[in-house]
Amino acid sequence: MRQIVLDTETTGLEVEEGHRVLEIGCVELIDRKLTHRHFHHYLNPQRDIDEGALEVHGITREFLQDKPVFADVAQPFLDFVKDAELIIHNAAFDVAFLNQELSNWDKKAGKITDYCAIIDSLEIARNRHPGQKNNLDALCKRYGVDNSQRDLHGALLDAEILADVYLLLTGGQTSLGLGQSSNQAGGTAAPQEARFERNGRSFRIIKASEEESGAHRDKLQRIQSISEVGCVWSKELPEGAG
Repeated sequence: MRQIVLDTETTGLEVEEGHRVLEIGCVELIDRKLTHRHFHHYLNPQRDIDEGALEVHGITREFLQDKPVFADVAQPFLDFVKDAELIIHNAAFDVAFLNQELSNWDKKAGKITDYCAIIDSLEIARNRHPGQKNNLDALCKRYGVDNSQRDLHGALLDAEILADVYLLLTGGQTSLGLGQSSNQAGGTAAPQEARFERNGRSFRIIKASEEESGAHRDKLQRIQSISEVGCVWSKELPEGAG
């Protein structure tokens, strides 16, 4: 099973207003494992960038002046993603922009869905966590994915992070590897997580650190010292439990 996790950065929010893609980042999964193959390009959008978009990704028009236009990378991009499942967070946004770029390149190119199936990880997250925040940062916090490098949005880094979030969101194991560059062929895999299954769903087991366990024991001792009936949680815990 070949899947491509994709993210784009754009000059603005509305494709109908002529906004363009200025960065594409893709990482490859085969059988739910990161291969470290990727497709990544900055693109010259040949137009101004909205201030709001610039605040999000920090990519300036000056930086993009010598970069290729979408037409230069369109065929290599399609070759990379063809026949894969595209995993995109809030897919409608990126798909609309990709369809517009394909149309600008070649009216006969069709739509991205002519080449790939689309999986919207945002919809999966909303079904799993109704009523909660399900943006990428919120999911990173919920699933313990390191996004400390994400000061600004970037298509390739966000695709790498989303790949790890998607694997955890859909109940699979993942070797994060975010400290490695995406074109590395090797690297040491992260240790396998402890998990348990219940009602057909897979859950991570996150153990308290020694510092956290110590703080918990101190808290119970303080409750024990000031409570008239003692600390009931201490009575129920075995000796040395945290």
